Amino acid sequence: MDGSRKHMVSLRGSSAREITRDALLDKVSQEREIRHFARRAAAAALFVQRVWRRYYMTKKVALQLREEWELSLANGFGSMSKTWISIVIVRPFLFFIDHLSLKQRKIQAQDVRCTSSCFMSLLQSITSVDSNKNFNSLATGSTEERRVWGYQTRKLITLCSFMLEVFDSSSASKDMATATSLALRLIISLTDLNCWKFISDQNRIHADGAVKDLVCFMGSRESGVYRAIGKYISSLDTPSERQSLTDDKFLITASAVTLALRPFQADTIDSEDSDTAAMQFCTYILPVPWLIQRIPVLLLPALRHTTVVTPCFRTLQMFHKKILMEYSEINRSRSSSVINAISQAGSALSNIICLVTATANNSTNFTDYVHLVSYVEVINILAEEFEVDLRLYADSCSFFDGEDLTFGSLRYMDLLKPVTMQWHLASLMASVKRGSSDLTDPLSTTSGKRSLVGLELCDVARFYSHMIRIYSMLNTTVGSLPVLNILSFTPGFLLNIWDRLEKLVFPANSQASKGSICIDLVSQKRNDGAFDKKSKQFVKDGGAKWITMLQRITAKRKSDPDHVEFVSKQVSGLDDEDIIDSWDVEPMRSASASISKDTSFLLHLFCATYAHLLLVLDDIEFYERQVPFTLEQQRRIASMLNTLVYNSMLHSNGQLDKFLMDAAVKCLQMLYERDCRHQFCPPSLWLAPARVSRPPIAAAARLHLAARPDDYSPTTSVGSFITTIPHVYPFEERVQIFREFIKMDKVSRKMAGELTGPSEQSTEVVVRRGHIVEDGFRQLNSLGSKLKSSIHVSFIGECGLPEAGLDYGGLSKEFLTDIAKEAFSPDYGLFTQTVTTERLLIPNTAAIFQDNGIQMIEFLGRIVGKSLYEGLLLDYSFSRAFVQKLLGRYSFLDELSTLDPELYKNLIYLKHYDGDIKELSLDFTVTEESLGKLHVIELKPGGKDTSVTDENKLQYIHAMADYKLNRQILALSNAFYRGLTDLISPSWLGLFNASEFNQLLSGGNHDFDVDDLRDNTQYTGGYTEGSRTVKLFWEVLSGLEPKERCMLLKFVTSCSRAPLLGFKYLQPIFTIHKVACDTPLWAAIGGHDVERLPSASTCYNTLKLPTYKRASTLKAKLLYAINSNAGFELS
Repeated sequence: MDGSRKHMVSLRGSSAREITRDALLDKVSQEREIRHFARRAAAAALFVQRVWRRYYMTKKVALQLREEWELSLANGFGSMSKTWISIVIVRPFLFFIDHLSLKQRKIQAQDVRCTSSCFMSLLQSITSVDSNKNFNSLATGSTEERRVWGYQTRKLITLCSFMLEVFDSSSASKDMATATSLALRLIISLTDLNCWKFISDQNRIHADGAVKDLVCFMGSRESGVYRAIGKYISSLDTPSERQSLTDDKFLITASAVTLALRPFQADTIDSEDSDTAAMQFCTYILPVPWLIQRIPVLLLPALRHTTVVTPCFRTLQMFHKKILMEYSEINRSRSSSVINAISQAGSALSNIICLVTATANNSTNFTDYVHLVSYVEVINILAEEFEVDLRLYADSCSFFDGEDLTFGSLRYMDLLKPVTMQWHLASLMASVKRGSSDLTDPLSTTSGKRSLVGLELCDVARFYSHMIRIYSMLNTTVGSLPVLNILSFTPGFLLNIWDRLEKLVFPANSQASKGSICIDLVSQKRNDGAFDKKSKQFVKDGGAKWITMLQRITAKRKSDPDHVEFVSKQVSGLDDEDIIDSWDVEPMRSASASISKDTSFLLHLFCATYAHLLLVLDDIEFYERQVPFTLEQQRRIASMLNTLVYNSMLHSNGQLDKFLMDAAVKCLQMLYERDCRHQFCPPSLWLAPARVSRPPIAAAARLHLAARPDDYSPTTSVGSFITTIPHVYPFEERVQIFREFIKMDKVSRKMAGELTGPSEQSTEVVVRRGHIVEDGFRQLNSLGSKLKSSIHVSFIGECGLPEAGLDYGGLSKEFLTDIAKEAFSPDYGLFTQTVTTERLLIPNTAAIFQDNGIQMIEFLGRIVGKSLYEGLLLDYSFSRAFVQKLLGRYSFLDELSTLDPELYKNLIYLKHYDGDIKELSLDFTVTEESLGKLHVIELKPGGKDTSVTDENKLQYIHAMADYKLNRQILALSNAFYRGLTDLISPSWLGLFNASEFNQLLSGGNHDFDVDDLRDNTQYTGGYTEGSRTVKLFWEVLSGLEPKERCMLLKFVTSCSRAPLLGFKYLQPIFTIHKVACDTPLWAAIGGHDVERLPSASTCYNTLKLPTYKRASTLKAKLLYAINSNAGFELS
């Protein structure tokens, strides 16, 4: 191929080296792109050159213009006309200041001096009475003059806003402070018609229009005035340093506040423009952190004036969505390193509370003309947004405490203090228009908005519900205690809330039918009486106020002294089938689907407040005086909460908020605990919601164990309801669930390889009969959770030789029983008995001083855990206060009656003491005897020097109860708890209350079903079910007294009570073994029977019964044996 055709392209594809059509098109396209890129690059380079050339030339012209401007200002200062000022001073000044400073977002030192000179010239001109020399007279001139004046004044306002925005009050120079002060004075003069000295009747209309336009522009977003004022106020010093402000800085602050309020005080602007200014105020100034504390006191009355507050409230109500979006944008624009900055909504909320409240003559109250309806609605809007901000912040940070939010020595929580004051709640409640609620469709979430004629109770409930939530999230130490204190002890407040809830949840038709049955059953035998007279004076502070408030919460009828006992006897009558359905409250069955937002806030506020009040209500007030609710109302409350919590947790879908569920669960549990201690509700009430729909036992157990331990949340966890509200299951079913937990645990241990063989993982224990506790402690205490595995016990007799026998479970049972019998004996010193008639066990405080005392208590916890794990019964019961610790529950004042009735009686007497308590000479100490010495223990720091007075006696009472119930046995309870939970999960124990725990440990009632025992008995040694002696035995057993039957059961099994689920769960099974005894012929002829006594082998639950021929003989020998308290040695 010749050279001219070598690089030619053939489209026929005759040669592989020739380019294809597609490749050719790609190559052409690439070359085209390269040429286009080169052209664009060249154009961009030319554009950049033009921009830089323009910037350079503009700056050069601006610098030259500034020099000429300064020269013109110096030469023509004495003969300035309005036109000359506009053309020679203002126009060039705006040009060079815009290009040299505004666009650079930084004002130069020379520009500061020029600005001061320009503003001084303008201020001098504006104050002139000669219209030819007054710059503002252009606003009343020709159309062109008015247009020029409007443009220039808007640019001047923008410039002044910029200067205020970049002004730093802490580091600004004297010249900058002067220039900024002049700038604000200029805006004030331009927007105040009183400063226009040349005004006449002929040009007033034009002047009014010009001022109106400027004020409208100043209130717009374009001017930047409010953004600049907000940024400036945010830079002001702390309150402790405000007094050192210079005169210029004070004038700047005063001028800034004046400008911020100018649109509110202008009568000539339209309402639409006023709303725009108010929106800017709410967006940039209202959310300034610690706004009221940064501004000088002399300026606060202007901010608090109704002409400012009312438009802000109206704007927040009308445009809250737009304003809250602005808040969110500002929050997101903040640096992530700012961890102590409160959100915009939180700052606005606290500032509004400070704006509408003021202190005068040592008392705080609302300022004059505050519209409480608008105030409450605005706070609710901001509080809801603030809660969202706090949750987002808490999710992104591992720790959050509102106590860290400070401004100088002032905490953010201090700004919210007015809402925790008595006068605040009283003012809101006084303005509530009673009887105006719209109850047409109270629980519907689709009902229309209410027509607010006045302040509604649901609005107040929403207000304080938000406050409780905010305090809980901000203050991790005290929580919502300040709010709950004032709500709980305000007379009539809880009654008002419950009255509204009762109308919503229990309609009138159900009250007239099923509800009336419940009322009559309790009230028909109650005697009328006068309740304690109301207190004549409200005590403002201290514990005495709380006690007085409890007596003033409601005026109830006082029952007879024996009314508490009467109630316990009569509640069983409320279990009739006709009224059981009434305890399953229908409006609460579908939970979140049927509860409106207003009802949700009412429920949350009621539950949180009443749960707090229940902490200090003693049994006399609850049962006898029935304060604040009657027992019938208490049952209604319990049924409502029981239905709500159960259905919300069972059908959990996350629609009910966590705060409501937490408060409802807490209040419900406190009512249930009180009912467990002293019954006021029928058992069917607690079972009613789950009577039909509760999951099966095995499914419930799997649901609970499937939930992760850190998943507990009343709003999300379905499985957690088993341990949160286990009372919806009957006690027998809860015992089955408990056994199901243990069964599943054994399966999981087997899958993990802990139970690979029949005896591979068992522990061999050799103990001496006379040292069973010490030997058991030495060999088993270090096992911890491994004690779940089986143990094989060998006994060493008194003579030092091993006892014959193999451990197939009986010896282990005997070993555990004997350890418990010896270690729980008060003579051993680890446990003691209460002074009550039940003589229940509680750790001996002197055990701390014994060798290995704490470790021994922990070991006994493992022994009890082992017994529960294996299903063995121990015939011991612990005091309620001690069991409460094991169940992870706190004990309160009324629990003291089960531990020390005399002390409880004295404390209650002290609580209701009418005289001067100082006469009793009490202080915050308690004297304890230990090892023969008296020790004085302070109930609080400095207790020796703190006398008990009427103001702090409630604190003393609860401190004393707390010491006796909690602090005194805390170390010992924790040790026992550690040992117990090595084998039994705390969540398993949560299935039961204190009395049920004792039943779980020691068995059922003090009697048993003889037929159940007969059906679960095996016979050995030659006996059968049809044997004559066996038939006589069952005949005699049926005729014994319940106490004698229990003694027989203890004689055989070492426990006087039957297993909770029946004798089929007794391990080993109950056995009757034949003891053959030959009676001499002459003895039989003479009517004599077998003389040998029955005996027992408790380790095998075996009764060794001789072959008696007569029922009378069998009964006499049996009673003699069981009353002799002996077993093997009888013969």
